[in-house]
Amino acid sequence: MLPRSLRQFVAALSVSLLGLSTAALWAADEAPDVMVLRLSTEVLDTIRSDKSLQNGDLTKVVALVDRKIMPNVDFQRMTASAVGPGWRQATAEQRQRLQEEFKILLVRTYAGALNQVGDQTVAIKPLRASPDDREVLVRSEIKGRGDPIQLDYRLVKTPGQGTGWKIYNLNVLGVWLVDTYRSQFAQEIAAKGIDGLIATLAERNRANAKKG
Repeated sequence: MLPRSLRQFVAALSVSLLGLSTAALWAADEAPDVMVLRLSTEVLDTIRSDKSLQNGDLTKVVALVDRKIMPNVDFQRMTASAVGPGWRQATAEQRQRLQEEFKILLVRTYAGALNQVGDQTVAIKPLRASPDDREVLVRSEIKGRGDPIQLDYRLVKTPGQGTGWKIYNLNVLGVWLVDTYRSQFAQEIAAKGIDGLIATLAERNRANAKKG
């Protein structure tokens, strides 16, 4: 069994590593595994140097996500994949609401775990991909106390200058984040439709906000 603090750390890093970067143009010239390693180092340094982030200050966490993380994530694809077939039937307004509520859910879910960041390090495994691949899997391990923890990323090469690789799914200990939410969302959509899923996410976010 992995130490609780290390499991919480990986949960925090999972969301944080959805794309921390100070220069989006930089990513266009980097191999995906090199990018993930750099982002891992940057996010750890950022959290270690900011006590407010470590304490789960939601305002600062949201600012970090908006300023440095979201530009490097294909979040529309992530949300669409989590919603599943229902995404194709959703209106533009519904899609926007789904992205907004899903983002809040992810940020609030992991904000409280940021105080577990300590002396962990990240090791990137050899990349199995060809130069022509447009989608790749980058495998990594989080090393700290106890056994290493698997943390893998799926990235897509986005077209156009200055875009580069973007993350759209991640795997913690053998469980893909988007796949987990897809099964939950499918039940809501089957019972209540797209608007019902939006309402459920909004209510869950309001409940989480009241809990602090």
